[in-house]
Amino acid sequence: MTKFKAFLLLAILSIMLVYLGRLIAGPGGMTFALIMAGLINFISYWYSDKIVLRMYSAREVAPSENPQLHQIVEDLAARANIKKPKVYVIPSEHPNAFATGRNPNNASIAVTEGILKLLSYEELRGVLAHEISHIKNYDILIGTIAATIAGAITYLSYMFRWVAIFGIGDDDDRGNVLVALLISILAPLAAMIVQLAISRQREYLADETGAKLIGDPTPLANALKKLAYGTQRVPMRANPATQHLFIVAPLKGGGLLTLFSTHPPIEKRIERLMSLKFGVI
Repeated sequence: MTKFKAFLLLAILSIMLVYLGRLIAGPGGMTFALIMAGLINFISYWYSDKIVLRMYSAREVAPSENPQLHQIVEDLAARANIKKPKVYVIPSEHPNAFATGRNPNNASIAVTEGILKLLSYEELRGVLAHEISHIKNYDILIGTIAATIAGAITYLSYMFRWVAIFGIGDDDDRGNVLVALLISILAPLAAMIVQLAISRQREYLADETGAKLIGDPTPLANALKKLAYGTQRVPMRANPATQHLFIVAPLKGGGLLTLFSTHPPIEKRIERLMSLKFGVI
């Protein structure tokens, strides 16, 4: 059901993109919108992992530098039946981790120095199982596509706004201008909400898959409790465009801002984890 919801939301984003392209320039606009999204996707697919690792000054570590970390990643990758990802450490006391890469054969896991100090062996194993699950479930690719389509919708909405203002000049068309302007404002907002909803669904799925990978939801649930506190005690200057990658959102917002969160509430994630019943896979 979680997978179905994510792909349904992705389909809604795609429909929004095509419809907006048609509004701007008819069938030709639809084609342009799809080509533009494809080009941005191509660039993101091949280079986004290198960009984000460099952004956080992540350094690849050899097995001899941290044999325990490598042993956990190697074991979990074997359980998930995927190639062992490259292992990076971020020089930050902020406790967090993320996975990146275009597919399971070209993936990396990055952990901060803070998370290595904060978590026990079993809790770290739960976190890394979550990140391995993101790779196994192709969440990085899905998140990249969602972000790209949402970005394309925002760009087309900006174009549509100016087309509406300058392309319709008669007094009789004033109502059409207002409708067009309303669409150009609401479309990017709706796209962002759908994109964030996809991110939240993939977090739930990675939690479940990761817990199944080690046969126990408790280590990840305990890790999330610690991370909820630790990430607030030691904040991180994270780029908002990359916060969906982390296991716990490095940027915090409350109240209405939870609607625009890339992650479900920690309490809900823990509750769902502890309700799972399964055996080792």
